[in-house]
Amino acid sequence: MIPCTATAAEVIERLATVRSRIEQAGGDPDAVTVLAVTKGFDRSAVDRAVEAGLVDLGENYAQELLAKAPDAPAGVRWHAIGRLQRNKVRQLAPHVAVWQSVDRAELGAEIARRAPGATVLVQVNVTGEPQKGGCEPSDLGPLVADLRSDGLVVTGLMAVGVAGPAEAARPGFARLRQLADELALPVRSMGMSADLEAAVAEGSTMVRIGTALFGSRAPGPRGEAVGMGN
Repeated sequence: MIPCTATAAEVIERLATVRSRIEQAGGDPDAVTVLAVTKGFDRSAVDRAVEAGLVDLGENYAQELLAKAPDAPAGVRWHAIGRLQRNKVRQLAPHVAVWQSVDRAELGAEIARRAPGATVLVQVNVTGEPQKGGCEPSDLGPLVADLRSDGLVVTGLMAVGVAGPAEAARPGFARLRQLADELALPVRSMGMSADLEAAVAEGSTMVRIGTALFGSRAPGPRGEAVGMGN
């Protein structure tokens, strides 16, 4: 992890730019949650985010979340946004408020055991890219039913856009919105620094923003990830 070199004033200014981009894309800046992704940065990024008024923070990697969460400022809501291994759930459970990358029933069962009644989003692979996590759209309905039967609170869906030009991600985002509408799920976590306009235009209610707030980061650590944020 590296220090965040952006000052509080710079992060506040960049957040205003992100919200302006949301508005220009047709979204309501007050209704689209900006999830600050602190991946790759040390605790200083957490402090900058909180100083900018952000309380929803996301981490891709279990080890980074575990390093930052215990002494984070009061009020921070941690989101696990990366591909998650079941054996990390026990350690993460005391800190995670929202599990965004749930893509299989076995993972949901472990979360339900370690964090009964937890809030989860189901990650859906809307791009067909095998390297991306997420359940197949055809498996979504049964998975949501399984998670709810385990006592988990399923509030929405999450997806990662296809690599490449931002506009190329729009069909996948539109598909996620359609799936969420069919299941009456209000939260649609989609869109990152590079493609947030496409996501917002297709109905995103939460964008996962890292580099547009904190600047470039060092390459992420190797090992298990806890979805994607940028």
